[in-house]
Amino acid sequence: MRNPFRPSNWGWTRGSSPAARVAGERRDLGPDNVAWPVDDLASPGAVSESGALRLTPVFAAGRLLASSVSSLPIQQYRRTGDATMKLPLSSLFRSPSAQGTIDDWLWRAMTSLVYRGNAVGLVMERDWLEYPTRIEWLNPALVYVQDQMPMGERGSFTDPVWTYAGVEIPSYDIVHIPWMTMAGRVWGLSPIAAYAVTVSTGLAAQKFVDDYFRNGGQPPGHFRNTQQTVDQKDAGIIKRRLVQAIRTREPIVYGKDWEYNPITISVAEAQFCETQRLSATQVAAIYGIPPEKIGGETGGSYTYSSPEQRQIEFIQDALLPYLVKLENHLGVQLPRGQYIKFNADALIRVDILTRHSVYEKQRLIGKNNIDEIRALEDEPPLPNGAGQDYTPLPILAGSKIAVPQIRGDRPPQEQGLRLIKTPRGTHG
Repeated sequence: MRNPFRPSNWGWTRGSSPAARVAGERRDLGPDNVAWPVDDLASPGAVSESGALRLTPVFAAGRLLASSVSSLPIQQYRRTGDATMKLPLSSLFRSPSAQGTIDDWLWRAMTSLVYRGNAVGLVMERDWLEYPTRIEWLNPALVYVQDQMPMGERGSFTDPVWTYAGVEIPSYDIVHIPWMTMAGRVWGLSPIAAYAVTVSTGLAAQKFVDDYFRNGGQPPGHFRNTQQTVDQKDAGIIKRRLVQAIRTREPIVYGKDWEYNPITISVAEAQFCETQRLSATQVAAIYGIPPEKIGGETGGSYTYSSPEQRQIEFIQDALLPYLVKLENHLGVQLPRGQYIKFNADALIRVDILTRHSVYEKQRLIGKNNIDEIRALEDEPPLPNGAGQDYTPLPILAGSKIAVPQIRGDRPPQEQGLRLIKTPRGTHG
């Protein structure tokens, strides 16, 4: 196994400590040099990845996108002329990392893309043809790319210089997947940096809620004596007894000259709930996610669409751009003519009647054979290759058959179905 982290490979500077190299090369959030990190999380300039993750919609958006992509099956193909052949997964997609499985590996890539706008991988192992067999995703905070020199020079857009923790890395060992890039730049824009104000507003509302319940926010009520003048010492004793009774939810007993008026939260102070929903809706818009999936609100006709339709729209609007990015950038790591595809249909689950109706039509026109349909239901193939035939059913039957779905309890004529006659002996 090659070790690309050896100093002899990249020429570490003698006498420079790892801590000094990390401190000197920590990558900012975006091209506008948003500070990373700062303690005041409610300030737009202080929004960091760790701070933004404390906002529920931001965490929910990353969790939803990363979990959806990492749960999809990967299929590998070879294109030869007009034909496409399905291949077994290469070792890069069977065991891509020293830690975890393929879904952990994809999860790490997605969180880097979602929160940082860049997924940067380092090729750790290659096969005898020099194709990668293991890629480790690096922390984007420690990656720096020089890409602003004049075009054609070293350190320009066409010849960028990559460093990790202050150590230069050969470009051929870097697998870089940017999310949104500007012309002439290699490093992608971070969504958290670009929309720091939106995130900080949500964090401020969340902080207000915490302060309100932690510090009381406002007095719970007025406890007033209408007949006597109470000095400060007696008032303190009465207040402590009242507060203790309120906290323990015990009855309050007082004389005829006392009256208690509870205070309810004002409408203005209750707006933090609306602010939080607005933040969730805005975060959903940034990532193309349906707002109700991360705590926002959706209006209009979308509210009345079916769950299946909403899932299809989620795949098209939110997941598909990420899937295409991953397919294209990871596909170039394979031999020429080979590529990968994510099976996004695995996320669309329909009821059993609709599912088997689709299977029936697939077999009817010869799109799938019986063994393939059984595999989708996690069932073994038929014995002796009986389920390998792709011949469309009308041709296979060689007799009268109703093309649409047929109910077994009624003859086709009573269901208004058109019968198709095929000559006998045309198959086999």
